[in-house]
Amino acid sequence: MAQVGIIMGSDSDLPVMQSAAEVLKEFEIEFELTVVSAHRTPLRMVEYATKAKERGLKAIIAGAGGAAHLPGMIASITSLPVIGVPIKSSNSIDGWDSILSILQMPNGIPVATVALNASKNAGILAASIIGAFDKKVSEKLAAYKLKLETEVMKKVEKLKKAGWENLFDQ
Repeated sequence: MAQVGIIMGSDSDLPVMQSAAEVLKEFEIEFELTVVSAHRTPLRMVEYATKAKERGLKAIIAGAGGAAHLPGMIASITSLPVIGVPIKSSNSIDGWDSILSILQMPNGIPVATVALNASKNAGILAASIIGAFDKKVSEKLAAYKLKLETEVMKKVEKLKKAGWENLFDQ
């Protein structure tokens, strides 16, 4: 059964949103992925949000570009945590419209917001939410962060060995 819902306003958002799916797959967290438009399918959006918890979802990742109402509208309907992914879309003002639409929610309707096009971080945040109550997921997250640390330490050693002046010559 899916624990995380990944929704987006249009299928054109999939190239950005697929990173969230890949992260959840890596952590072995079941998810569902679909299109739910706040503006073009408002009744579908309401149904999705009102039934999400009873379907077993524990968090929702909502990506949207332009006016980006989807994450906030979903958060206004469900008690589940909602993670908003602002997307730089074809009609976007360099993504700022999306960022501000998701970030500037009124008090009482919080949406956790990641950076522009950062659905990978949204997937990691959803895994952290699940991992707070699931030891297996928590352990996978710990291993993931250790891997990140190891990668950085390899770069530290490479920089020490080569020197900053010569790093890009190699």
